[in-house]
Amino acid sequence: MAISETKSLLLIEAETLVRTQGYAAFSYADLSERVGIRKASIHHHFPTKENLGAAVIDTYLERFRAELDDLSERPVGAKAKLTAYGDFFCASLRDGLMPLCGALASDVAYLPPSLQRRVKKFFQIHLHWLEKTVEEGLQSRELKADAPASRCALLLLSALQGASVVAWAIKDPSVIKPAFRQALEGLS
Repeated sequence: MAISETKSLLLIEAETLVRTQGYAAFSYADLSERVGIRKASIHHHFPTKENLGAAVIDTYLERFRAELDDLSERPVGAKAKLTAYGDFFCASLRDGLMPLCGALASDVAYLPPSLQRRVKKFFQIHLHWLEKTVEEGLQSRELKADAPASRCALLLLSALQGASVVAWAIKDPSVIKPAFRQALEGLS
């Protein structure tokens, strides 16, 4: 297995461990067992768990930003974009995985400061995109709200995050979409 393939596999498996067990609960021994390499080999690619965590978050954020950019460029209205965003968020709960941002947020007290900053940035990216999209909807009169777009964005993200935690706990991802759609209907 080439170095890049090994590193890629380590990132995939580490993300899965974070999304199923949490950052604080997994170790290099767990990762070693999943990937089938020695812990020393993991340390070769990621000298510390903090380095690994940073790479997992940064890699995910690259994919996430690309998804948001693609969603922003769709020739549809704000409500359709927000609905698609909710669906995208729901898809991240697939296969019994907690959305990465939620899994990391639940462990934030145990994360090193560099990872705490990344988690904060992760949520800021969500909120910025949501606020911008809600603002577009308000300006086009497709959406209506008595609150500023920033508060509406917080409401929508909170509905998704909260519903994700509930869905993960009861092992029923089908509860997320109705909760989000209800929050979104409050803006229509």
